[in-house]
Amino acid sequence: MKKTLLLCFIHGFKGDDDTFGKDYGFAKHLRQLVAKELPKVNVNVVVYPKYETRGDLSECVSRFRDWLTNKVIDLEVKSGAPSPTIDPSVRVILLGHSMGGIVAAETTIELASEHPIHNSTNPAVEDPKIGKAGTTPPPRPPTPNSLMFPYIQGVLAFDTPFLGISPGVVAHGAESHYAAASSAVAQLSGLTSLWGGAKAASQSDPSVTRKTPVAALPAPQAKDKDSNAQNSGSAWGKWGKIAMVAGAVGAVAAGTTAAYLNRDQITQGLSWATSHLEFVGCLARKEELRRRVAYMVRLNHELGVGFGNIYTRLGKAAGSTTVGVAGTVLGSNERTFCVVPKKDLAGDWREAINDKATDETLAHMSMFEPKENPGYDKLARDASGMIAKWLRNDWYESSTSGDTIGA
Repeated sequence: MKKTLLLCFIHGFKGDDDTFGKDYGFAKHLRQLVAKELPKVNVNVVVYPKYETRGDLSECVSRFRDWLTNKVIDLEVKSGAPSPTIDPSVRVILLGHSMGGIVAAETTIELASEHPIHNSTNPAVEDPKIGKAGTTPPPRPPTPNSLMFPYIQGVLAFDTPFLGISPGVVAHGAESHYAAASSAVAQLSGLTSLWGGAKAASQSDPSVTRKTPVAALPAPQAKDKDSNAQNSGSAWGKWGKIAMVAGAVGAVAAGTTAAYLNRDQITQGLSWATSHLEFVGCLARKEELRRRVAYMVRLNHELGVGFGNIYTRLGKAAGSTTVGVAGTVLGSNERTFCVVPKKDLAGDWREAINDKATDETLAHMSMFEPKENPGYDKLARDASGMIAKWLRNDWYESSTSGDTIGA
């Protein structure tokens, strides 16, 4: 039986069908590269439909898990696999951009242990207290289950802030947008009260759960050409404005996450802001971030589940800047979107230098656009090489020639 490797792409916060390139260009390109590297298996691609990046992360993960399970079951039925839960003919690589990588990792951890990392820690107790006298460290996650279904062979993230968003994203943005940020303080002064893990006042859009899953590489829906759609990209250029709201003490924790918000939509009400902050709120929970990465590393060591993150770094276009608040506080010339591990084991992290982008956010959002990212081809090659490395195992070697499954 010729087995199937399913590449499943997940967009990030406020992402859409164009996240992975126009007409899913990057997804198609990567599939071709992986197919050449792994000729013994069918390589299929599926893109998770656009979903509401709001509300509780666990609910989002649950919906994605159900959708993925149905996709894999369909492929297993077509292949005629006798025991898909014991010896699956389909294995999955989850590929997530930005917050999509956290959705991918959390899904994998749930499948392997049935104990998600999200909401497993007390947000009021951060890692400096862990291990001190009089405190009880969080319980060790259970032993991974090698019979997880669907079977996740690897999680490949693209610029996912597994350890948080780099302070430089806020600091450099705050310097360049200081005047605008000052005027935003009055409008958004109530934003800091949201940092307590409060649940959203309103539930996630119920239409999300009723959405019919699309087939592999679905044709993107027609885009709305109104002015709001054309201006949607401008929101990403306003990093740093909202970061000033939280004040100096909370600038890194609150500012980096709050910076995701589209400032223009704050006027729609506190419930909107609360719901979206709840989704990205995990980025402010340092211990939760650390434990998630640690468990993915454990899955790699014990089950051979690949775990990597290709992160963006500014290149030549960033140029040299006058040392200001950012340089004084950060003391680093490496401008990345996400915090990069320096010492602790955190999987396979590789930089993707963008010599055209002038700030971290542009590099983050243009990863999959060849015209905006001179390093696009290298990005695709690195991703393909990492996936191929994770598949050099007995499951792959036991695949035999046969009919192609799926599309």
